[in-house]
Amino acid sequence: MRRARRAHGSPGEFGHLSSRWDARLAAKVVTLHPGDYYVAEQGELIATVLGSCVSACIRDRRLGIGGMNHFMLPVDESTGEGTWSQVASAGTRYGNVAMEFLINGILKRGGQRTDLEVKLVGGARVLDLQTDIGARNVQFVRDYARSEGFQVLAEDLGGQHPRKVIYDSRSGTVRVKQLARTERCHVADDERQYLQRIDHARSAGAVELFED
Repeated sequence: MRRARRAHGSPGEFGHLSSRWDARLAAKVVTLHPGDYYVAEQGELIATVLGSCVSACIRDRRLGIGGMNHFMLPVDESTGEGTWSQVASAGTRYGNVAMEFLINGILKRGGQRTDLEVKLVGGARVLDLQTDIGARNVQFVRDYARSEGFQVLAEDLGGQHPRKVIYDSRSGTVRVKQLARTERCHVADDERQYLQRIDHARSAGAVELFED
């Protein structure tokens, strides 16, 4: 078995991500978790599992350079008024930040806004909460794309089932597999724990340092 390796990129940007060679896909695959994003430059694939979370798959169709994000909550209101605003490292856990980081990451590698194509995945209702986080994420990402003038070429949003996603930015192909009921429970448990960690950090006033 091959050991997971660090994904390509600077330590402050993508150094925390792991990658592995997938013999079946004949490609290196970079795996995202909530709060991650990645821009592929060397033909690598990007994979994640989504429950309530949403991923935007965005690429410059001319260059074939693109990436994917994975966010859990729609908006970071870091003025101090937002529910989660005290988490200093929240960053790309929030949709508005995750979208800007991903788009800017593509642009700084030579992409042009006019050449960007967008595909959207996720936002299922897997958590038994009064607030449907998945629906909020879906509404946010659709509104964001519309307000920024991006044309959404395809979407697989909402529903009740979590999804496994694999994105190839060279071709723009997004492979989506709905997961079984047993997997739904695992994904929901992971998301609950993730939300609890965010809430704990907010309550403790935790501040995490990061590199530019």
